[in-house]
Amino acid sequence: MQYMTLSFTHKNTDIKTREKLSFNSEEKLYNVLKMVTNHENINEAIILSTCNRVEMITSVKECSESLSFIFGVLSHVSGISKEELENRADVYDNTGAIHHLFAVCSSLDSLVVGETQISGQLKTAFNFALKSGFCGPKLKRAMHQCFKCAAAVRSSTDISKNPVSVSSVAVSKAKDLLKSLDGVNAVVVGAGDMSELAAKHLLSSNANVIIINRNYENALKLAKKLGKNCSVQPFSNLCEAINRYPLLFSATGAPHAIITSDMIEAKVFERYWFDIAVPRDIESCRFENVHIYAVDDLEEIVAKNLALREDQAKAAYSIVGQMTSDFFKQLRALSVDPIIKEIRDQARKSALNEINRALKKGYISQEMKESVEKIVHQSFNAFLHKPTINLKNVLEFDESDKIINSLQYFFDIEESKDISKNKFEESERNE
Repeated sequence: MQYMTLSFTHKNTDIKTREKLSFNSEEKLYNVLKMVTNHENINEAIILSTCNRVEMITSVKECSESLSFIFGVLSHVSGISKEELENRADVYDNTGAIHHLFAVCSSLDSLVVGETQISGQLKTAFNFALKSGFCGPKLKRAMHQCFKCAAAVRSSTDISKNPVSVSSVAVSKAKDLLKSLDGVNAVVVGAGDMSELAAKHLLSSNANVIIINRNYENALKLAKKLGKNCSVQPFSNLCEAINRYPLLFSATGAPHAIITSDMIEAKVFERYWFDIAVPRDIESCRFENVHIYAVDDLEEIVAKNLALREDQAKAAYSIVGQMTSDFFKQLRALSVDPIIKEIRDQARKSALNEINRALKKGYISQEMKESVEKIVHQSFNAFLHKPTINLKNVLEFDESDKIINSLQYFFDIEESKDISKNKFEESERNE
């Protein structure tokens, strides 16, 4: 069994390509997970799809064929050539895959380092795969550990102090452009997490927020939750709103643009629109005084964020590295016990076979059998005592995997399929 992850992020893939790769419906997510895990070499899979990344997290029997197959599936569903996907993706296996997973969950690989949304997004992706039957003990074990790692990073560093998100960065950019948001009317399209965060940051900057959402009831619930200076308009008012107010933030889960070029009218005032959805909500516009900012246009503020958090990131990566090492040490420890048991069982069976043969040939009497069995059992215990200690100590060595694999080969031991999960799992309420 090996861990393997394909990663398409803001670092290696532009927003147009990420839009084609994005999973904006549970039906699409389910179908692709089913296609991937139907391959004979792919045991388990989880797909993480956000505005900044698409990650295929897998447990596989063999990497090369599995990787080629996954690229083929992604090419089929996205319409992007397999060759382009292969050139863009970052691919991680085993230690690299777990280290990357822990770093992602700890928000060290995010566009905005330290943002707090990614851990929740990973939990949602994990729970979907688990409930749908595409995630088993191997990935479940890794996911439980990655949530622990993220919690350790948050508690041991200040990297998530004064939490920052793409939504807050967009509001910060708007504040820089307009100098002040006091009394400014801002339209927020959508009622999900990203929209809620944008609205909260706008309200804290003394802006007036107008929520527009396809589901009017959800918009009302959000407005009630946010309180003062927050109103709601029906989705049918969207066209009027975008041509009336100077500021707009859109973060829906629509599979296509909801603000099309034919909806945009010429106006004399400057308009600043922040499209923080993937796929994008807003089509390009021919008017020079309509300024559209997508996720990838927020790099300047993100760079400042990175500089401020650099020292904390170093400390956080140290935690990620240590917990990655601990994870594999625990895995190896779990794999050693079945090997020790199997070697002892082989020795016991071999001894019993020889004792039974000695009985048949008359070398020993039936009355002597029990005493001989005790002597042989004690002999093998004494013989295997030192090798058992050495095998457990080998877990400290960098080459421990090779030693364990060699023992499995020499004693013809199959990889254990019944590894205890207790050391790795905690209830989700404690994560």
